[in-house]
Amino acid sequence: MRRGWARTALAALAAVTALVGVSGCGTDGSPQTTASSAGVTGAVTVFAASSLTDSFTQIGKDFEVANPGTHVTFNFAGSSALAQQINQGAPADVFASASPATMKQVTDAGNGDGDSMTFVKNQLVIAVPKGNPDRVVGLADLAKPGVKVALCAEQVPCGAAAKKALDAAGVALTPVTLEQDVRAALSKVKLGEVDAALVYRSDARSAAADVEGVEFPESAQAINDYLVIVLKEAPNKAAAQAFVAYVLSQRGRSVLTQAGFQAP
Repeated sequence: MRRGWARTALAALAAVTALVGVSGCGTDGSPQTTASSAGVTGAVTVFAASSLTDSFTQIGKDFEVANPGTHVTFNFAGSSALAQQINQGAPADVFASASPATMKQVTDAGNGDGDSMTFVKNQLVIAVPKGNPDRVVGLADLAKPGVKVALCAEQVPCGAAAKKALDAAGVALTPVTLEQDVRAALSKVKLGEVDAALVYRSDARSAAADVEGVEFPESAQAINDYLVIVLKEAPNKAAAQAFVAYVLSQRGRSVLTQAGFQAP
């Protein structure tokens, strides 16, 4: 799997090198581009799954430092909502989705430029309040009387993954709320409005001061691939290509894995 990721990253980096040029390498082997040598400047608008909020915000800052004269703006939301916005003509340079299905909505509509690339994977955990007061140790505990659970709506990648995991465990439950993105489900736990929520491992880690992430075996059957693509109508195609290459670089990869994402 790592070899496949490496081939993808190298292909993207080669494309950007041919397009905008590279002015040397950092100590980790990732390209160091500059506005003067690479010609990468201007605004870059990235539509990204809400679970990427923390890691992509950091990557965006790092990208701006590596490419003076650029500015990255993000639109974070549920992948299905973002795909709909793109297909309705919302201006954006890059789309990063939390599932192949939502990426396919964009590429089937002819709004991708080239092939999408898998850059990380993510796995579900059960988010519970700090201290795990209800002693939740697995999915079956979520179906106990009185346990209030938040899930993502099924059309959202985290909701589709939750359904797979619950079906694999043979657990049927009725959530008290269905959210349109994973951060909204997580916030219900943080605010004390529910006792548990099925969220991504990376999201639970981002809220470690308030919640704990309970691992469960069925999550291995509901792992989501995250894909990224430059959009066909990208207003700043060169910078979009450079941003995607940065996500796939060693530096981008390091930010993502430290946040709890997995290599594909």
